[in-house]
Amino acid sequence: MPWSNQSGGGGPWGGGDNNGGGGGPWGQGPNRLGGGNRPPDLEDIIRKGQDRLKSALPGGGGFSPLIVGLVVIGLIVLYLFKAVYTIEPDQLGVELRFGKPKNEISEPGLHFHWWPIETYEVANIRQNQINIGTTGRNGPSTGLMLSGDQNIVDLSFSVLYQVTEPKAYLFNVADPESMVRQVAESAMREVVGSRPAQDVFRDDRAGVAESVRQITQSTLDEYKTGLQVSSVNIEDVAPPGPVADAFDEVQRAEQDEDRFVEEANRYANNILGTARGEAAQIREDAAAYKNRVVEEAKGEAARFVSVLNEYEKAPEVTRKRLFLETMENVLGSSEKVIIEQGKGGQGVVPYLPLPEVQKRANASQGESK
Repeated sequence: MPWSNQSGGGGPWGGGDNNGGGGGPWGQGPNRLGGGNRPPDLEDIIRKGQDRLKSALPGGGGFSPLIVGLVVIGLIVLYLFKAVYTIEPDQLGVELRFGKPKNEISEPGLHFHWWPIETYEVANIRQNQINIGTTGRNGPSTGLMLSGDQNIVDLSFSVLYQVTEPKAYLFNVADPESMVRQVAESAMREVVGSRPAQDVFRDDRAGVAESVRQITQSTLDEYKTGLQVSSVNIEDVAPPGPVADAFDEVQRAEQDEDRFVEEANRYANNILGTARGEAAQIREDAAAYKNRVVEEAKGEAARFVSVLNEYEKAPEVTRKRLFLETMENVLGSSEKVIIEQGKGGQGVVPYLPLPEVQKRANASQGESK
């Protein structure tokens, strides 16, 4: 090459020897480990940085009491920021010392703990709600359950619960909400599977919900979750979509049956009421007739006893009086007068118009009045 004959070589811009020639058009090229230049010293760089920091501080690079005080105050503020915590009104806290929970429960308000050897966990104590199962005739359902009479029901229900023991809630169960959901759904399937479908649809919804609540609460207590189930509400119950129309027909038929039974009961009650009233009237009439007959018999017996007593005192007089009274009763309404025949009688007497005499007597009595 034309430039290879130049003294020192290194290219068209000048010498390129290691001792002083430039390695390129802008001056000296990069240093090489094999040459006379060495890499920068790390300790020298650190020492220069310290010198610059000291020169930037007031007082010629020394740590004044003011700076120390500010640093100490900053550390105290940072510690208090970490050591003081707040529990909200709807929360309860549990402190941990070296990761182990303490027995004390932190009520709502400000609290202090020895950070970092102590930490704290917070549990919300407000009432929570979990909705389980979705019903619908057009879409898939997650609430299909088999009843005790081998029917399938599609239901949705909600569970209301809250935290009563924060320590158990925070440290005994990894996912309390998921556990409540699984336990409540299992309890509902157990109760529905032991009862007929009509109990779930309309006959005993409240009883089903209460049984589910008791089973759920018992299971949560066994696992020591620290949760209290307030109530279980059955939101909706429906038949599966493919048989919904047939189920509606059955429901309508059952409603018609109930209506016919009610009408028959009303008619039977009406007829029975009338019959009972008539029977009571007949019994009352019979009792009144019985009392009247008994009283009349008692009166006749008393009259006979009185007559007997008089007869025993004067038999002849009593016989004559009885004869006369009897004849008076017999002949008092007769229109003819019969004269006794016999030894002392006068024979047949010509007919006397006694009815005409009686009429005239009555007429005269009316005029006199």
